[in-house]
Amino acid sequence: MTVEVEAYSGYKANERPLRFRLGSRWYEVREVLDRWYSPEAVWFKLVAGDGNIYILRLDETTQEWSLGAFRAGP
Repeated sequence: MTVEVEAYSGYKANERPLRFRLGSRWYEVREVLDRWYSPEAVWFKLVAGDGNIYILRLDETTQEWSLGAFRAGP
């Protein structure tokens, strides 16, 4: 699923997501729990404003974001 993401850009572009949109709804990023790298992508595990956990993937070749996984929060 394609996701629209507004990201913080510090020393590099798309350093970490600040908020993202699924469908017509925007979600604020409360906390980035983890970040890991694959050869062509960066993955972010985060807690959104709705309390749920999302994994977002940034394809570093195309600069496109996608939803990797979702888990309902406590």
